[in-house]
Amino acid sequence: LALLDRDPVALLAGWSADLRRRDPSTYALVRAVFPKVDDVPIVGEGSEESFSVEKALSVQPDLVVLSGRLGAARPQQMLAQFEAAGIPVIFVDFFAHPFRNTVPSLTILGRAIGREDEARAYVDFYQSRMARISARLKAQAPARPKVLLEAHAGGSGECCNAPGRGSIGDFIDFAGGHNIAADVIPGTHGRLSLEYVLREDPTIYVATGGPHLKGTGGLVLGPGFTPQEARASLAEVVARAGVSQIAAVRTGDVHGLFHNLVNLPLNVLVAEALAKWIHPDLFADTDPAATLKEINTRFLAVPFSGTYWIDLKP
Repeated sequence: LALLDRDPVALLAGWSADLRRRDPSTYALVRAVFPKVDDVPIVGEGSEESFSVEKALSVQPDLVVLSGRLGAARPQQMLAQFEAAGIPVIFVDFFAHPFRNTVPSLTILGRAIGREDEARAYVDFYQSRMARISARLKAQAPARPKVLLEAHAGGSGECCNAPGRGSIGDFIDFAGGHNIAADVIPGTHGRLSLEYVLREDPTIYVATGGPHLKGTGGLVLGPGFTPQEARASLAEVVARAGVSQIAAVRTGDVHGLFHNLVNLPLNVLVAEALAKWIHPDLFADTDPAATLKEINTRFLAVPFSGTYWIDLKP
């Protein structure tokens, strides 16, 4: 909503508490600009089980926006209840398959709230940036180096939670890499054994993390963190036994990403960062920081500040 309306909080009759609970640093960015966000009624905690149709109906919304992550059975029950109350419902997905669903989700949302022009402007910007990456890869057809992306890196101590097909895994493929997890994980995410990782010996390592990993030994970055803090935590993550033996770690081709970035329409930044890491010569002129600056200036009602990606080597 912050991409489409200059006062997105004013549009909210109620919402889920997952941003406040799972990403308090980003929530703090919103609250700094729109303090009244604290007063928005909570109708769920970010899961299908916690969402209350009764609470949602009690705030008398004109529109209900549901996540495409919801299972197949319960939405039919929800839809029937909202339909009986005369309230339209739309579904959006920025989580399970953000690569393919970001543009249609944003387009549908813009149409639903009367912000079609704003949605079209951002979609045009988004698609032009993505097309620049795909066109260059198509023209040059470089080899696809092996990439390990460890999700929520270091938080459990063990290696390695990783994306399979869907979610951020699709962005690795799009950026010209070979996601080694997709070869053995059929779903959107799963766990790789350290033995498998060492056998595949990827030449590029990307960790994801965020404030939720603070105090766990995991990768911390995002709003409120400096590059120095992010880099220090990334160094700790790849110093773990076994992980330190991976080819990418031995050569220093190690990078970090703010995990929640892929679940936002700002995931074009993920595509640019990955392209630059996977094919640094081909994308030497690509600058995700400049892209974020333009998004902040042209589109966002809540500017993003902090460290959203980091290289182990300064």
